[in-house]
Amino acid sequence: MDTSPPRPAPSRPVPSGLDPRAAAILREIVEQYVETGEPVGSRTLSRRLPLGLSPATIRNVMADLTDAGLLFSPHTSAGRLPTERGLRLFVDGLLQFGELSEEDRGSIGAALTASGRSLEDTLADASALLAGLSAAAGLVLAPKSEGPLRHIEFVPLGPGRALTVLVAADGHVENRVIATPPGLPPSALQEASNYLNARIAGRPLAELRRLVAEEMAANRTALDALAAEVVATGLATWSGEGRGASLIIRGQARLLADITELERLTSIQRLFEQLEAQDTMLRLLEVAEQSDGVRIFIGAESGLAGTAGVSMVVSPARGEGGRIVGAIGVIGPSRINYGRIIPVVDYTARVIGRLLG
Repeated sequence: MDTSPPRPAPSRPVPSGLDPRAAAILREIVEQYVETGEPVGSRTLSRRLPLGLSPATIRNVMADLTDAGLLFSPHTSAGRLPTERGLRLFVDGLLQFGELSEEDRGSIGAALTASGRSLEDTLADASALLAGLSAAAGLVLAPKSEGPLRHIEFVPLGPGRALTVLVAADGHVENRVIATPPGLPPSALQEASNYLNARIAGRPLAELRRLVAEEMAANRTALDALAAEVVATGLATWSGEGRGASLIIRGQARLLADITELERLTSIQRLFEQLEAQDTMLRLLEVAEQSDGVRIFIGAESGLAGTAGVSMVVSPARGEGGRIVGAIGVIGPSRINYGRIIPVVDYTARVIGRLLG
């Protein structure tokens, strides 16, 4: 028997098109769904809602909500679950959430502002922190860096491969593996490194690329053919949109929990692949730029996580002057605890904004 105490009726304004009774029933069904993932029946609702309604009356309201496309029955039982449209109505008009506790704020701040760690470690910690606090997958996206450079190095990895190491003036390090010409001697990699480092002089990558392109076009490089090819390949590796963008995802296993259907598992795997694609990272930044605060996407609404049963909560991380410096978010099943996750994402985005800004 359900012995939990009745919940108060919703205090937020009733969404357009719903009377207070229907709004209270929809809200309770969604909150029970978030908590248990199970269909909710009229008898459970009659015990939990302080409305004095009989199970028969509640069933009639549930039928109306089903006809309106806000609820559905997953099988022949009398219980109902919210549709994505019902979840959207709940999030927009019925969801209640508060501020984070001082304890949570302190934990987030302490975890992300500890000294002596690299930027990558901090971003990874932020993603893991979001995953832990939300019981979903946390993601942190930092956009490409356009700041001045300090050093470039080509490190041999074996026949046909080398590691390009780019060090920014602020100490940020990025690595890429490149293909090298057949028969390339180690001396050519050192020659390419020396050539570029002699011309960095605190220049950003785009300016360095232009300078090198002009010298090569005018045949003023004094590099042999193989070293020149390494320079061109190495710079090309960092060119294009999204260069240096870092997308860190932690807690992916939470999206795979309780999945038994092969089709559902396949869709989640496609989601992971999509998230790691360059165009998806750019789209995430576009979403962040268009947002004043936290945005919630259910199912295919974002054009990013176009997977049924999956929701995304994302917020821009803004630095000085409101400049976008990244995006912070959570991806999880559609029954994630929105009331808990929204303030967590919002506050974490503000902390990361200060760090990256």
